[in-house]
Amino acid sequence: MKEKLKPYILLAPIFLILFSVFSIGIIVCMLQSLGCFPLIGLNEITLDYYKEILRDTTFIKSFLFSLSTCAISSIISVVGGVMIAYMLIRDNKYSKFRKSLIRLPIIIPHIVVVLLIFMVFSQSGVIARILYNIGFINDTNDFSILTMDKNGIGVILVYIYKGIPFIAFMTFSILKNFSDNLESVAMNLGASKSQAFFNILLPLSMPTIISSFIIIFAFSFGSFEVPYLIGPTTPRALPVEAYIRYSSSDLTQRPYAMAINVILTTFSFVLLIIYNKLLKKIYKYKL
Repeated sequence: MKEKLKPYILLAPIFLILFSVFSIGIIVCMLQSLGCFPLIGLNEITLDYYKEILRDTTFIKSFLFSLSTCAISSIISVVGGVMIAYMLIRDNKYSKFRKSLIRLPIIIPHIVVVLLIFMVFSQSGVIARILYNIGFINDTNDFSILTMDKNGIGVILVYIYKGIPFIAFMTFSILKNFSDNLESVAMNLGASKSQAFFNILLPLSMPTIISSFIIIFAFSFGSFEVPYLIGPTTPRALPVEAYIRYSSSDLTQRPYAMAINVILTTFSFVLLIIYNKLLKKIYKYKL
């Protein structure tokens, strides 16, 4: 019995410290979002800040911007990742090398990818300079704005660069397991490769694909550094909007920032609940 409790006893001090810091942060965030901020004379609990935020056009635009960029990048990442994973299981000759190559973008920090995208796709980047030198455009300023644009193309490119390898890595093993058995049986019964993939492999892999989609979507939705560095100034991504309000010299903006943070956290918890339910289905299927 003591041996079983030993790991938990050893982890207890650091767990209590992290739990305390995390809990205090959440409590302070919740209280300030409800208007309890004694530092500036706010002592009454109210939902007015949530009401004002939800009616604020800036918040709505920021929410829609975050939602659209994350949804587009996540969908493209899922399609591209599943295609790459299927290509890997079809060709085993260089699969180890290609799998290692796919893992590389996963370990590269997002800030490095932001700099890479900016160097390649900005108006002073590599592509603009090449097009200018070959005479395709008269000036580098004629190159379409793909970074810091209001459509968030640069942000989407960063998320896709990181998302496709992650989806491919997550779906490769499960597609490989199904492909070794079910695909060969289906083809022996007269099905084509495409029919075996779309009618058998893809439906069976869908729980893993959907859970992977939720992971990259939730991460992108709560990401701060990418839209802050390469995103537009208006509309801003929701985490950036919360940061701008929080760091404002006007302390009356602090409750609004905390309300945005609570909304972000609630949205993330909803995605976490969905992910856990899908994960239970996956484990149930495997068992």
